[in-house]
Amino acid sequence: MPQRQPIHDDVDEIVDAWRRERPDLDPEPLHVFSRLSRLARRLDLDRATAFGDHGIDGWEFDVLSALRRAGAPYELSPGRLVQETLVTSGTMTNRIDRLAAKGWVERTPSPSDRRGVIVRLTETGRAAVDGAMADLITRERDLLAELSETETGELTALLRRLLAPFEC
Repeated sequence: MPQRQPIHDDVDEIVDAWRRERPDLDPEPLHVFSRLSRLARRLDLDRATAFGDHGIDGWEFDVLSALRRAGAPYELSPGRLVQETLVTSGTMTNRIDRLAAKGWVERTPSPSDRRGVIVRLTETGRAAVDGAMADLITRERDLLAELSETETGELTALLRRLLAPFEC
């Protein structure tokens, strides 16, 4: 496989400028984190487009995908949805109300708690989240197109190590 020429990008220009202006600082971390920040912005835009093409907002995708990942019959308690999406219970109640109004989820009585409810993904909600997820995967695969399968695996391992201290 032929060697690729190193690419000089905007981040290199930024790092070079900081080296010139502040020689007392080592701006080397900017090589990683400025690129990660730019990729995160690109990913946010791609996600918004993928979700928007299916009439879904990001927060709606979070809830719908948590239900979809739960497997058949695609239901979770509101408390579990709070854990899965990292929002408050008040926020989750509002989100469930809004998703139910769209016909994407329904509430059913909890079989184990007479006062509790279970949130279930409807067929309409499942179709919406499945379509958005398929588009998202296509867009994210395109973002990784410049990397080989081995490089993608290496990047995955490195990012996992970098994130590990922040995971619960």
